[in-house]
Amino acid sequence: MTDTTAFNWRSFLLRWSGEWADSLPDGETRGEDDATARQARWLGFPPASEERIAAMEERLGRRMPPSYREFLKVSDGWRHAGGFVWLLAGTEDAHWHNNESGLADVFEEYLDEDAGPEERREADIWRRGLQLDVESDITHVLMDPDDVDEDGEWAVYTWASWRAAPPERHANFLEFMRDMYPEFHSLRAHRSDGEPVFANETTRKLDALVEEARLEALRGGWEGAGKALDEAKEYGRPRAAGLGDQIRRLLGQTYMVYFEDLVTDRQYAPELLPPLVAEHAAHSYRDDSTLTFHLRGADDDVVSLAYATLDQVRNGTYRYTAAGPFGEGVERARELARWGDTDGAWRTLINALPLWEPLGPDHLAPLGWVADPVLGPLLTPERGRELLSTPRGGQADEAPRPTAGLDPGDLAWLAEPDPGNSRTSYRFVLVEGVAPEELPGRLADGDGTVLNELMTLWEARHRSPDGQSEFSSHDDRALMAVGRAGTGWSFAFDGDPAPFDRRRFVSPAAAASAGTRAVVVWSGLRTWRGEPFFHLSVARDGAEQYAFTYADGEVRSSGVIPQALAPSRFFGDLEDGAEEERSLLEAVAGEFGAHLPRHAITNGRLHTFTTRSWTRPPRDGETYAVIRMHRAAARPADGERTGEDGSGSR
Repeated sequence: MTDTTAFNWRSFLLRWSGEWADSLPDGETRGEDDATARQARWLGFPPASEERIAAMEERLGRRMPPSYREFLKVSDGWRHAGGFVWLLAGTEDAHWHNNESGLADVFEEYLDEDAGPEERREADIWRRGLQLDVESDITHVLMDPDDVDEDGEWAVYTWASWRAAPPERHANFLEFMRDMYPEFHSLRAHRSDGEPVFANETTRKLDALVEEARLEALRGGWEGAGKALDEAKEYGRPRAAGLGDQIRRLLGQTYMVYFEDLVTDRQYAPELLPPLVAEHAAHSYRDDSTLTFHLRGADDDVVSLAYATLDQVRNGTYRYTAAGPFGEGVERARELARWGDTDGAWRTLINALPLWEPLGPDHLAPLGWVADPVLGPLLTPERGRELLSTPRGGQADEAPRPTAGLDPGDLAWLAEPDPGNSRTSYRFVLVEGVAPEELPGRLADGDGTVLNELMTLWEARHRSPDGQSEFSSHDDRALMAVGRAGTGWSFAFDGDPAPFDRRRFVSPAAAASAGTRAVVVWSGLRTWRGEPFFHLSVARDGAEQYAFTYADGEVRSSGVIPQALAPSRFFGDLEDGAEEERSLLEAVAGEFGAHLPRHAITNGRLHTFTTRSWTRPPRDGETYAVIRMHRAAARPADGERTGEDGSGSR
């Protein structure tokens, strides 16, 4: 509950009036009335007597809400409420709107047949509302006698067609005026060349608040700093938006985050342009001219840097760098993330953060890394809060508690439903004592197979197959992401395998295990395609040690299987495939001490390659299809001949 009647209206309105009068360049008034107000340093009118207020209430048939009554006792109306209401009604001009604008009909046209009572009540405000705008820039101000709080205050709604937004609600008349005051400030803060600087006691207090918020943010107090910067931003104070946007971006917010004024500054552009252009590139429907709008005022060098960075982000080649010891930490973090250790990469980045060197006083935190295709996926809202809570930039304070890792350190997470429940079948290979970059030599055809550039699994599956011109329905060449699978192990993972065919399946475990040990798992216990299945095979030094396959309701096995992995422990009635799958994965992880990095596989970017087929060659009598693709020859110019008559194709 707020006591709106205790507010000191006169002090507030006098301050507003004086600041308005001082902000006007010579000769800038809307007329004689404004000129008089400027000279008097008073935007209001004489106070309304109790009798005048009572007469108004009798005319309207309702007692006015408390905050509006108290305002009228100080000023019977108001000029320039914000930037778009030039005259606000007093006792004589306030009247019921009664849909004189016709807007009730307009808003009701947008209601569908499922619209509820609340939506219809909102549209009906144009019939029941008390109109307070007398002169405005097509801006409506209505008090709602049906939206009343426990203090008898009426909510105020403002709406302008040119804002392309629904009516804005203010809790009461006092809050409406408190909101219009910062609006006045924000419009006066951005001056044209030659106009006097907008400076007064309020702006000086806010600028001091911005500076204190900057230091508080560097000490790790981002929450208090963010609130202070938001308040200063409402008043249009320089630096407030650019500083606040740095906090917002690290919290995962991207809407309306433009790093205003700072992103066009050469000093800060190298750090702030990458997240700005990355958000632009993430929305393919956006024309590049919208990026130019956010770069208005930038010199040619900054604009050129912006578009060069945009090309790098779109091509996946942008690479974040930083100076000094923090930059060294960035490189170590990138190498860890490259092979799937996103938790280790994050801890490396955070541990180096106290050594980070800002590009200037208005640089609150490293930001360019969020656009890096390898480092960017490390960011989550929780991690953003940890980064912001860490003292940096020469400021000292208590370090925050580390956030929990994103990887559970096991294999059982594969049995958990993913968004869309699309990961119902998957396969992976674990190889002991071998670096991830060596896996293509063990699992692919030929010695020349190299890892693809870093990309998400979705990107890898949807890119054109480089150099491949023949496809066979008998082949099952897996596109697999690679990385480290814990201490001493590397992995290759395929999250979208072909259908499993036990008759033709050949485990790659033996080939992968030359001079070491390899494990192959292929699970489809929750598959949508065919009957549930599960395969495990383990090989050492090029020979399979043991294996089992569950398919078509039966288990086939070979070799001496350790008791912890014995199929009899897992396959009975198989009433709950997910639970059996989890138990199997836990057993595999316990037996070999390996795990797969969930965050890197599901959200990060990893190297990929295509394996040799997981199926045996076709036998006599088995049918299959082969598709061969040929590049079309360049069409000859008009009048030229190819040396052949007819197409010559077969």
